[in-house]
Order: sequence, then C-alpha cells, then structure tokens
Amino acid sequence: MPLKSNPTRSLDARYYTDPAVFRIESDGLFKRTWQFAGHISQVENTGDYFTFSMAGENLFCIRDRDGAINAYYNVCQHRAHELVHGEGHTRLLVCPYHAWTYELSGQLRSGPNIQSVPGFDKSDICLTPVRIEEFCGFLFANLDPDAEPMDVWFPDVRKQLSSFVPHHGRLKHVEWVEIPENCNWKVSIENYSECYHCKLNHQTFSTGVVKPESYDIQPQGFCLRHTTECQNLDRMSYAIDLNSNEHAGEYSSWFLWPMFSFQVYPGNVLNTYHWRAVDADHVVVWRGWYTIDGAKSDVISKLAVQDRETTVEEDIHLVESVQRGLRSSGYRPGPLVVDPKCGVNSEHSVEKLQQWMREAVDG
Repeated sequence: MPLKSNPTRSLDARYYTDPAVFRIESDGLFKRTWQFAGHISQVENTGDYFTFSMAGENLFCIRDRDGAINAYYNVCQHRAHELVHGEGHTRLLVCPYHAWTYELSGQLRSGPNIQSVPGFDKSDICLTPVRIEEFCGFLFANLDPDAEPMDVWFPDVRKQLSSFVPHHGRLKHVEWVEIPENCNWKVSIENYSECYHCKLNHQTFSTGVVKPESYDIQPQGFCLRHTTECQNLDRMSYAIDLNSNEHAGEYSSWFLWPMFSFQVYPGNVLNTYHWRAVDADHVVVWRGWYTIDGAKSDVISKLAVQDRETTVEEDIHLVESVQRGLRSSGYRPGPLVVDPKCGVNSEHSVEKLQQWMREAVDG
C-alpha cells in the first residue's frame, strides 16, 4: 500500500491574533527585512527629504550634495529631538531644539557654544545611518546594517520589472490610496498571494483584466512572482495597446517579502501595494499609481477607481471576515490545497508564505 501523506495545514490562529507574536515580528522580522521607504521623485534635488517609519522607528531620506541618497534615524545626537517632519527641502539639517546643525551627509557642522566644551570633537558626531537601496526608482530601507542586497533577496526581479516597465526611471506617483483593514497584516498578504478565490470573489478582475485559468504564482528567492495573460481585448475593462511593449498583453506581480508588491496590469500599468502593519488586528494598505513624469492619465485614473471599488473593496470584506474567524473557538487550521501542478486553484504560494511567516516567529 502507498504511504499516506499528510497535507500541509494552515498556521495556527495565534500567529494572526496574538499580540506577543506581533511584538516578535516587530522586533525581529520588520527590522531585518527590506521595507518600502518612498520614491526617488521625492528626492530629485540636493536637500530634498522625506520622513517615513518602519518597525516603530522614525526615519528620513535625503539627497546630499554629492547626489547620493541617504537615510538616517530621525533623531538629533544631542538630546534626541526629532530633526525633520513630513517632506521638504533644506540646505542644512538644523535641530529645532538647540540648533545643532548637521551637513546633508549627516556629519555635525556646528552647535551653540560647543567650542567651550573641553575635548568636544564634532567630527565624532554623526547621524545614525540606515541602509537604503534604490530599486527601479523605488527606495527601500533595512535596519539591519549587515543585510544582503535586494538583488540577493529578490533575484532577477529588477531585470524582469524593467522589461515590463522600461520607463520606470521617469515615473512619478499620481495617486496614493490608503486602505485600512481590520485584520492582521499576514491575513491580507495571504489573500493577495493566491488567486484560488478570484473567480468567486473578483468578477471584474477575473473577466475584465486577466484570464484566471492561466494564473500561476512561483517563488523567486524571497519574492512570489504572479503571472497570467490579459483577458480577451473585447472583454477588457479598459483599452490597451498590445504593440506598446512585448509584455503589454500580460499581467505580472512581484511580491517582495514581507510587505510590498510591484504589480503591472496589462498595458504595462505599474501600481504598487505597501502593507503597513499597525498591530495584531490592523493593517493599512497603500495603493500607489504612477505615470511618466506624473502626467494625468484618464485610463489610470479610471483604473484606480475601478480597482478600489471592486477588487480592493471585495478583499476588505474577505480579510476582515477571516480575522473574525481566526478568533472563533471553533476554528481548526485546515489543509492547504497544494496542487503539485500548481496553477490558479492551488495554494502552493500560501504554503511558501506561511513557511516564511513561521520561521520569522519561531526561528
């Protein structure tokens, strides 16, 4: 008799509901992975800066006089006042508390009466740097100074994305959509990372954007790569030009573990997902839409509205129902539908995702 195999079961509910698990993730995973910070268009010129947060830390990104883009913890090295807020432009970084002044490179330049302090050497004082990488025009930060580069984490993604969006260097965001969800961040990401539910729950996406029967997701380092074909042109919910690019008739997505995704709709329309975990029961999803030079586009504006009113709204109801279900005393983690042939009706991508989730918490 053939040996009976045991199907992989989904994670226990505590991974999604226990505040202690979220604290472990915040103190570990979120601090040693590449997280979205912003876009290069926000720091086009010397002295341009913007603030951002990750893993409970307040940070900022700035372009220095040599043209380099740097990131720092947003805290003065004197007595811990925050240095900057929001986004803007500056010639020098001046602390609002006691006017300690730093070069754009982070080095202390001056401070009132510091010359009177015996042994004070301003060359010893510099803002604490944070790892920052530019990736196809997007900026990602990592609080682990020894983290491997993004190209090691996400092999071939830069090349693949560039072939789908060769003009990414000219893109600017035209719209940010903030979507609060009453669920754990992992519930939302699992939902994004399979299309087993698409035909039943996303009619517009499944009949007017992609062909679900060709949908598949495969791991690529710490990336989950989604691929499928566009829907028949006479059924598309928006017009596309198949001659504009070799990939114009395709949909592709690159989910970068743990909380970001590049998504290219048919017609080479780049949009992004950025998950911001709030606590064990809440996450905010930021949807970004981009055009060349930030020019207005009726197609992208309408597509963003369609996306928000259909797929996004439908997913909110799904993930929030799951979060409520995870708190039910009657829930027992069921087996994942892992088809050896993969495809749209398989949860092999969720199996891989839950492996990373488990390792992040349990080691």
